[in-house]
Amino acid sequence: MRSALIILDMQNELIDPKGKVGSKGFWKTVDELKLVEKTARVADAFRDRNWPVVFVNVGFEKGYIDAISQQSRLAHLKEMNAMIIGEFGTGFPPALAPREGELVVTKRAVNPFHNTNLLNWLQCNKVEHIVLAGVYTHMVVDSTARHGDDSGLFVSILEDCCASPDMELHRTVCEKVLPLFGTVTDSVTLLEQIGQQA
Repeated sequence: MRSALIILDMQNELIDPKGKVGSKGFWKTVDELKLVEKTARVADAFRDRNWPVVFVNVGFEKGYIDAISQQSRLAHLKEMNAMIIGEFGTGFPPALAPREGELVVTKRAVNPFHNTNLLNWLQCNKVEHIVLAGVYTHMVVDSTARHGDDSGLFVSILEDCCASPDMELHRTVCEKVLPLFGTVTDSVTLLEQIGQQA
């Protein structure tokens, strides 16, 4: 079964201390949990086996002319002028930067499958199993797991490569919601399994 790692919204705006959102404190959570380092190890293991690594970010044109949500979270981004395509916020940290030839999907919604080519790309590349890492757990990770499951994909969620600003909410989602749509595991277990497949 062909697997792909999907790295969700682990972009500078959210997880870097200079990010317009991350600077409010979430970058500390990401740093303390070593999310970037753990996710990078998984990405390297996938690359070593020529398995796809896919990056997803949130990005809007200047002026938010392509924005679709009417909810307050988007108004909050607009106030900060955050997540503008081509600026620092939509990039990825150097330790987790996409390699040449790796797909980067820029979305305008929580769900990375909505109005993007992600599902078609996975199907064209014969991917049957997606492994998820990213922020926030209760938003993009949850949404991706649900849509992936609805699309007939096998879904695994790396709990230790995901986080939310409210880590109690992260734990609740991982314990009570995500197991309905996939297998909740961790990077150590996955890397051990990959090693056995080598």
